[in-house]
Amino acid sequence: MNGALPILTCDQARAFEAALFGGDEAREWAAMQAAARALAAAIETDFAEAASSFPSVAKVLVLVGKGHNGGDALLAAARLRERHPALALDVVYAFGERALRPLAARAVEAVAAFTRPVRADGRDWAPAYDLCLDGVFGFQFRPPLPESVARLLARVNAHPVRLRAAVDLPSGLDASDAFRADFTYATGIAKTPLLGLPQAGRLRFLDLGFFAPSRPWNCHPLGDNCAGIEPAATPAHCHQSGDIGSEARSRDWLLTERVLAPIAGLRDPRGDKRHNGHPLILAGSRRFPGAALMATLSALHVGAGLVTAAVPESLVPVFAARVPEAMWVALPETPEGGLALEGLHLVRAAFERAGSVVIGPGLGRERETLALAAEVAALSPHPLVIDADALQPEIVAAGRSARILTPHGGEYSRVADALPPGAVLVRKGPVTRIETAGAGGAVYHSFFGGPVLGRGGSGDILAGLLGTLLAQTPADPLGAAARGVVWHGLAADHLARAHGATAVRTTQLLDFFAPALRASAA
Repeated sequence: MNGALPILTCDQARAFEAALFGGDEAREWAAMQAAARALAAAIETDFAEAASSFPSVAKVLVLVGKGHNGGDALLAAARLRERHPALALDVVYAFGERALRPLAARAVEAVAAFTRPVRADGRDWAPAYDLCLDGVFGFQFRPPLPESVARLLARVNAHPVRLRAAVDLPSGLDASDAFRADFTYATGIAKTPLLGLPQAGRLRFLDLGFFAPSRPWNCHPLGDNCAGIEPAATPAHCHQSGDIGSEARSRDWLLTERVLAPIAGLRDPRGDKRHNGHPLILAGSRRFPGAALMATLSALHVGAGLVTAAVPESLVPVFAARVPEAMWVALPETPEGGLALEGLHLVRAAFERAGSVVIGPGLGRERETLALAAEVAALSPHPLVIDADALQPEIVAAGRSARILTPHGGEYSRVADALPPGAVLVRKGPVTRIETAGAGGAVYHSFFGGPVLGRGGSGDILAGLLGTLLAQTPADPLGAAARGVVWHGLAADHLARAHGATAVRTTQLLDFFAPALRASAA
């Protein structure tokens, strides 16, 4: 998939970097400087979730080990100091300055003029820090943690710090005294230990161009299982970022902003509303009316040419007045306010104009309503997005159309045994996973989004987004799922940076689809 990069094991990453740099310290130093620039910029960006901006008079604590991670952290602090001259920098050398490897020692020189070395026991630390950068251990770490480092990390974890950032991997990984990061910044290569690691906090990937032939350190193809790596002999053997060649055997892949390239550019000037996707949304009940409205609004905000929403008839007058751009189909209701089976003929009539069908937001779980949803899934001539209450075994298995399913953990357990081969799964979580059921192939991970999505309605907005993208590319449900998840997550990141992650409404997410898409193309 264009826009995806491999996630490597630590051994694979070690072999990759050995081939990439060939022991050349000049190239390694250039990469460290690039990592520091990217790290400093990302920290400033992410700090906006905690405050309006990075403090001009910031107190920063850096934990330095022996190797490159400590050097990356020190150089990033130097970059921050360039932008904020009043920044105060305290540094703990976890193993002493004499233990530093050459490039880490060189990084010390870059910060020596404004560094205050402090003790590992915390006795001379500032009362509180705005930022703590963890650069003690990288992917070379082998457990267990040395006792002295475990004590240091325990003290840091208990100390007041506004933002805790780990470079590449949190020191100690899953140990009880491991560094507890708010953000972990994977530099150059994302490593598999990050996946499912609570201590890592939010995950960010900093692309240093390791997979792009246009960068000064060149590109090297991955060998079998990403472990047997031979240097690229000519540019023809290199692979563009996001397309590293069929010889790659990594199962886990990282989705980057570049997956949005197909929709981030100019639209076809010869196209019209019929060429821009037409999702049919079967959603809503008297008990959960807002879900249908949010899914419909989402489809309109992300560029659908036409949107048809089939909802309970009692909701149509209000919804049509609120959202006149959509075409509203009034369906008969059950006495409890769900969708009645007798409305099937109206949904089938709407198939003719649609390009995809979204089933689920706010449907409720009345037996008759779920029977209607199963009939729609079985009869649909278009690809499906099945979400929320429609994630029932009898619905996800119905019919032969391509489909995207959007389960969280509990919903997945409910439908796992009924998944049809080829269904695309969007397994929602802190790191959303996308995979194809029964294929045993690649798993795509999105690091975008965050706690701002942990509120009612965010899944309904995702469903409307996925339905639109699927209507635009009905033959590519996996690509539509990847683009939708990344776009949804990026919009959430933009929202949180603008307003924080706490005092916001779910529907504010709609206002950030446009800036997120435009930023992805920058």
